[in-house]
Amino acid sequence: YEICFIPDNDYRGFLKRREPEATAELAHGRLVSTSGEVLGEHDGYPFFTVGQRKGLGIATGEPLYVTDIDPATNTVTLGAKEELERTRMYVRRPNFQRFDRLEGELEAVVKIRYKDRGTPATIVMDGERVLVDFHAAVSGIAPGQSAVFYDGDDVIGGGFIDRERPDA
Repeated sequence: YEICFIPDNDYRGFLKRREPEATAELAHGRLVSTSGEVLGEHDGYPFFTVGQRKGLGIATGEPLYVTDIDPATNTVTLGAKEELERTRMYVRRPNFQRFDRLEGELEAVVKIRYKDRGTPATIVMDGERVLVDFHAAVSGIAPGQSAVFYDGDDVIGGGFIDRERPDA
């Protein structure tokens, strides 16, 4: 949650002060389980991030995590920690440093967050997107965030994690 331009580190307060009309329109979104059961309401999907556990606004007796966010319906899906794990993802708008377009498969280490050590994966173009096939499950893949492909310390390229998930 640390954002350098928010001095009090109050992301929710910042959005409410900065965009009061937009945040008011997003109030009364649904919190649902991964099975589709409605668990409660929330004040808007921008106040959540995939992998978040605290500040969900409900108590169920078991730890729940944000497993998905659907901006189109203002729905936040909650589930067990294990449900955050994925072995594949798409990366849209790829940009490569070594070549114009990836041809064939390439082994890389893929990082999906700033302090991530990275996870070995096979990457290959799938239309205009990159299909990332991780060699081990990765937790907390968040659509819209950056994914960066490495060969050792060298950046191969990167792009944005796509909302659409490949078939497992």
